[in-house]
Amino acid sequence: MRVAGNSGKLLRPVLTLLMAKACGGGEVSEDTRMLAAAVEMLHTATLFHDDVADESDTRRGAPTAMSVFGPVPAVLIGDFWLARAVGIIADSTYHEWGMRAFARTFSDLAEGEMLQQQKAFSCDTTESDYLRIIYCKTASLFRLCAECGAKTVNASPALFEAASEYAKAMGIAFQIKDDIMDFQGGDIGKPSGVDLRERKITMPLLGILRSAPDPLRIRDMVKDIEAHPENAGELSRLVLEGGGIAYAEQALHGYLLAAIDSLKALPPSRERDLLEQLALLNESRKK
Repeated sequence: MRVAGNSGKLLRPVLTLLMAKACGGGEVSEDTRMLAAAVEMLHTATLFHDDVADESDTRRGAPTAMSVFGPVPAVLIGDFWLARAVGIIADSTYHEWGMRAFARTFSDLAEGEMLQQQKAFSCDTTESDYLRIIYCKTASLFRLCAECGAKTVNASPALFEAASEYAKAMGIAFQIKDDIMDFQGGDIGKPSGVDLRERKITMPLLGILRSAPDPLRIRDMVKDIEAHPENAGELSRLVLEGGGIAYAEQALHGYLLAAIDSLKALPPSRERDLLEQLALLNESRKK
């Protein structure tokens, strides 16, 4: 287990830097670099905290801090990364704006986790609930990244809003793709099938619930999954054979189109093209 040795994709700081260049004529500032580092530290902190909340033993094939040291040290490690992120924000030129933006994101992340836990208990997740959860838990951080990039190059209000809208739509698409791969298999940092075992109703299963003759029975199967683990196999079969993946992929595609459409407000550039490619990668990525 390595606390800081697995750097992952570094997607979020890349998004910050690309958006800064796309909005700032190809240039980034030292503040851009500082806030890009801060958002990655915030993301790292959420992973430690999520592993405790989800009681996860592994992440991307490696033991989690929670499984090696226990939940209390894992939470403290996450808190350390949060403190480092706050320190970087405080040292930046945009500290007043940055503190408000990061505080909003902290609040969104916490709301998303609480709503997800509540809905996992009641198993009555609607599509509106699901979209709120994934906005808070995933897209809110993407939004912060893009806004940090735009803000630190003094982007106009129109460009700042376009950056924000792009990132929100891309972040939702990103999480829908992760939820599809939870049924299909993929390197998303945890074993496949975990969402069902944790009684999380995600977009592929919501697609089945829309057309099922007895949706209450399906929800009851999710609710009883701890006592009847065999339900997971039956529910996965329903999703894979009943059109749940296609429904989720259609939703994902719609959000990607919205993200790409938002980029039209940005001036043509190599970085804008890369942001479009970054969004489109969501449809084909395996991890």
